[in-house]
Amino acid sequence: MEFVPGRAEEVLREAPAGCGVFALYGAGEGDRPYLAKSGNIRRRLQRLLEPSEGQTKRLNLRDRIARVAWSRTGSDFESVLLLYRASSEAFGRDETRKRLKLYPPYVVRFTVENRFPRMYVTSRLGRRTLHTSYGPFASRASAERYVDGVNELFHLRRCHEELVPFPEHPGCAYGEMKKCSAPCQARVTDDEYRAEADAVLDFLATRGESLLEKIAAEREKASEDMEFEAAAAAHERYVEVKATAALAGELVRPLDKLRGVVFLPAAEDAAVVQVWLMQGGCLHGPERFSTLGVRLAKEQAEVGSSLFAQPLMLEAVPLEGPAATGESAEERLLGAIARMEGGQPPHDVATMADHLAMLKRWYYRPEAKRIGVICFPEGDTWPVRKMVRAAAKVGLKSIPAATTEVAEVAPERG
Repeated sequence: MEFVPGRAEEVLREAPAGCGVFALYGAGEGDRPYLAKSGNIRRRLQRLLEPSEGQTKRLNLRDRIARVAWSRTGSDFESVLLLYRASSEAFGRDETRKRLKLYPPYVVRFTVENRFPRMYVTSRLGRRTLHTSYGPFASRASAERYVDGVNELFHLRRCHEELVPFPEHPGCAYGEMKKCSAPCQARVTDDEYRAEADAVLDFLATRGESLLEKIAAEREKASEDMEFEAAAAAHERYVEVKATAALAGELVRPLDKLRGVVFLPAAEDAAVVQVWLMQGGCLHGPERFSTLGVRLAKEQAEVGSSLFAQPLMLEAVPLEGPAATGESAEERLLGAIARMEGGQPPHDVATMADHLAMLKRWYYRPEAKRIGVICFPEGDTWPVRKMVRAAAKVGLKSIPAATTEVAEVAPERG
């Protein structure tokens, strides 16, 4: 949309009073655009384009802009993804990372290629080591707490040196406390250390389930054999392992196997949600998914069957829409995921780190401030019914926001 300072009110009247991404373009061909996201595009443009009153240090671009463009989004996370794509095209990847303050996430690296593997925390990602890198974690501190907890459960080395075992090696404090198998002093064979390393690898890959299942079986057997002291000790260890496993959120997985479907509200329709697929270290999408006709049993039990309580059930479905195809909601969702699975993975690890950083920043927000939901596969399959319900809840939660926006815009129509 063309912008003339004398007709700024017309442009501002057209701008949406909701979240999204906007661009301000100068008159010159070589002028770089001003790109930004905002929770209220109209209010932000008013600050940038309305005349300044008196002397102020506030940024004002009124006399430098020739064209204005914007794109409405349904959530802040969608705004971040859209701004990342637009900025990458306008400024390149390197400058975009600086503008959006995207830093590689911290992961736990397991040096499986070493003769005596160990764990350490790093933010350096390598394509050859994705299968032994576990994350992303919320911060370096949270990743270090997880590593410390896992090291307390097993007897891997914690030193950084390249070991050449010999009995006269001075060792370390962990070896003296029997918290390390001390391969430096040749206390264990290579095969024994490798067996311990494989157990740690299983723990990391299953987020603790491999060890929890083993201890639970030992506890059950001790109870059946009336060995109550052994059962109590096993239960105490089970609680300890459970607490350590909980230090890694559900998002923490081997990076090469990190898959998830993100549901975000759409801007234009509360009955439609956006579907994004995290696969291969990259967010693919979005695909549109209609939740019309999906009734949540829990909500129906709580508020009754009134259509006023579930307004989406009152919406008419067009004949050419999803209802006309005869496909169920589960089939439509699987179809949307299948279309995104053909997306190309990023060509460089830096781009992968960008997508992981954006996902991590959104996922580790307080739940009350996080708009949208992510669902993970169960084994090799998607829990489709659970995902359809999750998508419907995302659409249902966006109804009050849509109603509020209409209330804000309505007074300006007169």
